[in-house]
Amino acid sequence: MTYRLTRAALLMGCATLALPAHAETAAETDGAAAPGAAAAADSSPALDNIVVEGEVLYSDLVNALKSPTPILDVPQSLSIVTDEEIERRGFTSIAQIADYTPGVTMSQGEGHRDAIIIRGIRSTADFFIDGVRDDVQYYRALYNLEQVEILRGPNALLFGRGGTGGIVNRVTKKGVFGETFGSAQASVDTFGEVGIYADFNLPAGDNAAFRVNAMYESLDNHRDFYDGERIGINPTLRARLGPDTVIDLAYEYIDHERFIDRGIPTGADGRPVEAFEDIVFGDPEENFTTLSAHTFRALLQHDFSENLKVNASAFYGDYDKVYSNFYASGYDAVNTPDQVTLDGYVDEVERENLILSANLVGAFETGRIAHTLVAGAEYIDTSSDQFRFNAVWDTTQDDNEIFSIQRPLALRGGVGTNAFGQPTVNSFTDLNDDTRVNIEVVSAYVQDEIEVTDWLNLVIGARFDSFDIAVDNAVSGELRTRRDEEISPRLGVIFKPRENVSLYASYSESFLPRSGEQFDDLGPTDAALDPDTFTNIEAGLKWDFADRLALTAAVFEIEQSSPQPSDADPETLDVIDSQIRGFEISLNGALTDFWSVSAGYSYLDGEQVSRTGPTGIRPRELPEHMVSLWNDFSVGERLGLGLGLTHQGASFADNSNNAILPAYTRIDAAAWYDVSDYVRVQVNVENLTDELYFPNAHAVHQVTVAPPLNARFAVTARF
Repeated sequence: MTYRLTRAALLMGCATLALPAHAETAAETDGAAAPGAAAAADSSPALDNIVVEGEVLYSDLVNALKSPTPILDVPQSLSIVTDEEIERRGFTSIAQIADYTPGVTMSQGEGHRDAIIIRGIRSTADFFIDGVRDDVQYYRALYNLEQVEILRGPNALLFGRGGTGGIVNRVTKKGVFGETFGSAQASVDTFGEVGIYADFNLPAGDNAAFRVNAMYESLDNHRDFYDGERIGINPTLRARLGPDTVIDLAYEYIDHERFIDRGIPTGADGRPVEAFEDIVFGDPEENFTTLSAHTFRALLQHDFSENLKVNASAFYGDYDKVYSNFYASGYDAVNTPDQVTLDGYVDEVERENLILSANLVGAFETGRIAHTLVAGAEYIDTSSDQFRFNAVWDTTQDDNEIFSIQRPLALRGGVGTNAFGQPTVNSFTDLNDDTRVNIEVVSAYVQDEIEVTDWLNLVIGARFDSFDIAVDNAVSGELRTRRDEEISPRLGVIFKPRENVSLYASYSESFLPRSGEQFDDLGPTDAALDPDTFTNIEAGLKWDFADRLALTAAVFEIEQSSPQPSDADPETLDVIDSQIRGFEISLNGALTDFWSVSAGYSYLDGEQVSRTGPTGIRPRELPEHMVSLWNDFSVGERLGLGLGLTHQGASFADNSNNAILPAYTRIDAAAWYDVSDYVRVQVNVENLTDELYFPNAHAVHQVTVAPPLNARFAVTARF
């Protein structure tokens, strides 16, 4: 394997290939590829692209690192899951990827959104697509992806606000010049969920290519009333405007609806009540979410020379989302074990995002020292209208009502019978929130990757963000504004005693404005306070100790500083610092010609801190130990087998540490067979031992019931 190339060569045009061993993904050893299956995206305008196996994180420089940096030289932890791995493992969600990623878990997200926890830091907004912010709350599909990257540790220099624990970036498939190929997949699982997926690439002469990805999913699972559907279509055009210029244009339409299930209550012992595992604490008709979205993406790449290139991108997204639900808000297992209190509300969000960015990437030398310099700027204009109406029961005249626990609950369409035998009717008429939010962000950043010697590299840079927000609160009749101007530095040192070994240390900072990641409101207290700031110190090892096998390890500490008005004197501020410490290790690649492995372990420790100091209370949904292991076995030329394990230690479902998410271990398996060079059949089995477990929660009485033993059957055709 080639471990190093000159920075100029990397800059000329580096394509990310199917075996990113440095990137924490297993080697591909599962039989012959169909025609066109191995075609890598033509990611650079250069005519003579250099193929780098497993070295470069991204094919398009606008994504993630924004520079063609070998993964061995990146001073932070990261994971990559390729499209082939997504297909073979039967993944259909970000949550399934998180299950097998060290230091990463998923929260419940109230049953209507991806809510990721990276190194103990919670987020619903640190998602990106082709390196561009994707902050709307929804479940992200995988049908049109080249790969998924999870970068851990604060990433403000490249991504701006947030990114405090890490970010998730989805890299989309783009047109391939000179190739005609396609694939289609049909799947069904034992719950009755059906999926149809298609991917077609058609050249239009030598200098253009059309590619269309599409999906349809009819949703189903193990819970009563659950159904829904997802539709997605993503046509793209790649065109060569000249020998040194390429443009990518893309449109994506998303239509998504599904039933909302917020789980079950916990009992007197703080653990989920297993007797309720089959009961849905909601309304079969009023628990739902819908999303309609139109997004447009454009990426222009131009090579001025072998050592200097520019890329510029434009993104526009128009989102319309409705979220309606009832959920268990109260349960007393001692005094009223057969009754539950339900609360509810309906939300609507209308959001438009315009994001413009440009990056200049150059490679040069000063004496014997080599540099890769990235200089960029970004402009974001967001408008977001948000409404919330609370439930109003005619029997209680507020948003709570008590029902008898039975399957199903005596509630449908907002009409039911309460626990005392009285007819009750709900109407969502209590206006709780009505805000009109406008955000303008202007950013500039510079980063220099310095190759001091063959064995010593430095990374140094900083980003300036001006974050301007105006919130018009119709309920209170107030207009509040705030501007935050922050500088986020980054420093990394990479020591390479051998070409295939790197030892690194890094320091970085990030920030989050007080309006929050979804900027729902800006109260008078928050409007007066500076942002929360996050610092990250990380040290690690990356070692490619065999031809196709890589070991990575990292130890880290994230510190959050949050200014708060002093209890003793509100005119002064207390700065509250809290810390999360941890350790990660992973082994990825091929152990033999027929056996590949992806293994990971993470240890996380943290404590909530108040004005009076450490509280002894652990942050919620922070398991101390997490283990994942996946094995791929090639049996002959056409048969492959997979066997995996994911373990999550016990954690707390609430900030008071009163509700417990018990530890669990889940076993998964897979088998695939290439009927021919063009057709594959496969089965993916989840929860092979049929364990009852509860992976996450949103609150004390909203604990997710995980699926029992289930299997997904798929047929894939390539042509």
